[in-house]
Order: sequence, then C-alpha cells, then structure tokens
Amino acid sequence: MSFSIQSLYSWYRNTLRNPKYRWWIVLGTIAYLISPFDIAPDFLPIIGEIDDVAILTLLVSEVSQMAIEYTKSRQAEKATQASDPTSNSVKNDPNSNTSTVDVDAVSLK
Repeated sequence: MSFSIQSLYSWYRNTLRNPKYRWWIVLGTIAYLISPFDIAPDFLPIIGEIDDVAILTLLVSEVSQMAIEYTKSRQAEKATQASDPTSNSVKNDPNSNTSTVDVDAVSLK
C-alpha cells in the first residue's frame, strides 16, 4: 500500500463532499488545528505552523468551492423556474386536454 500526499488529498476532498460525513470532517479538521498534537508540533518555530496553515488552506478552499457550486446550482434552478413556459392556469384547468409530467433532472459527473 503506497501512501502519498495526493491520495490523502483525494480522500479528504471526496469525504468532505459526501453530505453524510461533511460536518464530521470539518469538525475534525478544526479539532486538529486547535489540538496540541500535530504532525509537526507547534512549538517548532516555522515547521510547526506550516502543517496547520496547509490544512487550514485546504479546508477553506474546499468549503468555498462547495459554496460556489451550491450558489450556482441554486441560481440555475431559479432561472429554470422563471423560464418555465407552462402556466398554472393551464395546469389547474380541469377542462384542459393537456397533461403535465414533472421530471427532476439529475446531473451525472
């Protein structure tokens, strides 16, 4: 089993993007930053701070990226609802011969 920084980063990012574990990872990262037990102890002048800064940078960048994606998806959802060509009067008209099918779109990545 090979251990690398890239595999650790991939695991962290994938787990953080999983809604089931998201808050556990955020809380664990904050606890690690506060904790006196680190990979490089904080009493070492420069090296002790580098790991904390790197992990904090990773956390902030991933959470901000998730927030940006969430905002974009909300804006796209609102734009889709605003440009819906069907009106409520046609849907609620019992004499109308049109039938409406509601479909939820799912993005596949």
